[in-house]
Parts: sequence; C-alpha cells; structure tokens
Amino acid sequence: MGYEWLAEALAALRNVDPYEVTQVLSAGQRRPMAAESAGVRFLTISARTHAGRPLIVAVRLLGDHEQQIIGAREMTPDELARFQAWEAQ
Repeated sequence: MGYEWLAEALAALRNVDPYEVTQVLSAGQRRPMAAESAGVRFLTISARTHAGRPLIVAVRLLGDHEQQIIGAREMTPDELARFQAWEAQ
C-alpha cells in the first residue's frame, strides 16, 4: 500500500516527525478505525512508533491501493487508555 502526503498536512505537523508517521503506518500492530468529519470519510490508524510513542495518523483512500496522509497527532489520555486496552487483548 502506498502513501502520499497532503502538502497541507505535512506543513501542519506539530510535535510529530514525518518519520514517526511512517513508522506508525508500517507498525506490525496497528488499529485502524473508520472516521468521518464534515462529510469526509477517512481512516485513523493508531499505533506506536519504534520508540513506543503512541500516535494517530489519519489517511484517506485515493483509489486502488493508494492513500493520502491527511494528519497525525499524539493520542489523548482517553485514546491512549483505549489503545492500551486493545493492545492487551
């Protein structure tokens, strides 16, 4: 599966490095979830970086097997608690 950056998403990254996003998208254990905002459907992927940092990356399907990275951020405390519970399963 190929990923490309939405230019605005790359420019808007705060406290998350692009290499960390790549690590999350290629993590062995990741949790994808369907999401929607303002009528736009996308997928969030929760996972840890190689250093163990928990992040959420948002992507949208472009077609075939191509996806566009539209955002990335740290998990909130509540999201982290849910993710840790999922990891423990």
